[in-house]
Amino acid sequence: MNNTIAIGSDHAGFNYKSAVMDHLLQKGFEVKDHGTFTDASCDYPDYAHAVAGAVEQSLTAKGILICGSANGVAITANKHQGIRAAICWEKEIASLARRHNDANIICIPARFVSIDLALEMVDTFLSTEFEGGRHLNRVQKIKI
Repeated sequence: MNNTIAIGSDHAGFNYKSAVMDHLLQKGFEVKDHGTFTDASCDYPDYAHAVAGAVEQSLTAKGILICGSANGVAITANKHQGIRAAICWEKEIASLARRHNDANIICIPARFVSIDLALEMVDTFLSTEFEGGRHLNRVQKIKI
């Protein structure tokens, strides 16, 4: 299994991105950082497209996107075929996104969750398997 995770954020998620990267590296994951690399104001689509592209092309197993509300990065990432980017604000949402929706990118709203909760959601997201079954047919209907 590919143990590489793509990660990206805008300026609002920059500090969270650093904490998540450190956390993942300590757990033995390889992390591909797609930016931003400072907390200076920037445009979230640049980083969301880079992460979604890496996941879409199977260069990484999954992706993590972080911005203020998570809406912008989720909207952008979901423009890519085969991407199922889910906004998560609780561990249970992260679990359901994987189990029922086979989400492959977690989108974290840095202005609305603590760093500790963000780390817990990432752990949950990365360790939860897709259930398949009745959910598989639904996920297959997402494609246009």
